[in-house]
Amino acid sequence: MSEPDPDFRPPAWLANRHVQSVLPRLPLRRAAILRRAAAVQAASRRLVLDCGEGVRLMGWLSEPAAAAALAPRRLAVLLHGWEGSAESPYVLSVAQLLHDRGFFVLRLNLRDHGGTHALNRELFHSCRIAEVVGAVARVQSLHPDALLSLAGFSLGGNFWLRVGARASAAGLRVARIVAVCPVLDPATTLSALESGPAIYRWYFMRKWRRSLLEKQAAWPSTYDFGELLSEGSLTAMTGRMVLRYTDFPDLASYLRGYAVTGPALESLTVPTTLITSRDDPMILARDLDRIASPAPLRLVLTGRGGHCGYMDALGGPSWIDRAIVAELNRD
Repeated sequence: MSEPDPDFRPPAWLANRHVQSVLPRLPLRRAAILRRAAAVQAASRRLVLDCGEGVRLMGWLSEPAAAAALAPRRLAVLLHGWEGSAESPYVLSVAQLLHDRGFFVLRLNLRDHGGTHALNRELFHSCRIAEVVGAVARVQSLHPDALLSLAGFSLGGNFWLRVGARASAAGLRVARIVAVCPVLDPATTLSALESGPAIYRWYFMRKWRRSLLEKQAAWPSTYDFGELLSEGSLTAMTGRMVLRYTDFPDLASYLRGYAVTGPALESLTVPTTLITSRDDPMILARDLDRIASPAPLRLVLTGRGGHCGYMDALGGPSWIDRAIVAELNRD
């Protein structure tokens, strides 16, 4: 495993892991990013992708100004974390920087994220990898001449790692993948959330409950989440969801279903950079010792950064934005 990358050195007042994890999601930071990302949002058009087997996923595709467009064309597909969306500040921040650098950018929403609850009847869960592979295949068919790259955060990074491991078998031509603080072992992450500071549990439970209510409103004859919404912990909610709305026999089987530990990444053929931090309060660095080490996988393990934070200043692109652009610009 790699040594900590010395290039990310936040100022002392930003160094704390909880500051790094929470500050990027606060209203002040979001407002600044929305102002800076006005150009990429203005250039975006809604795109609904046929992912196969009747599944549709929606995203926002932006084209760079003709004078700025790279040759050959480069298309970056960005994927948010759990209960985030294509409009999440961290997605918009790197999208704007890529847009400025001449990339075509697709900000993809996972099922039941970003207000897409009415697109598909079945409920989202994290083992729905086939439809995300299908989304990438559809993007590839729409843009056959583009150098296609993938960058994702947290659960989005986990999905891209799994897509990378399936890329060869699925006929995907992916130039490069960047996974930022990806979920490695979901059981570890769930335990860390349950035992860590309450702010993280409150954040995810609030957002998940709101999402479930949106799904129920979109499909009122299909869903009544009353019992699920009444559960008092992430573990209990997830366990009930698994038993009621998936084919997995229990919570442990479901969590293993989207882990990237063990042999899950042995088939990875896409050049991939996994960036994570030793002080991430949700993704524990010790699980890195349990992932496969295929030749295309490069690990950047920083000393600090929190969970998908990597802020070295309040304004402007973050260190992780610049790192993603640098990685996706590699030949």
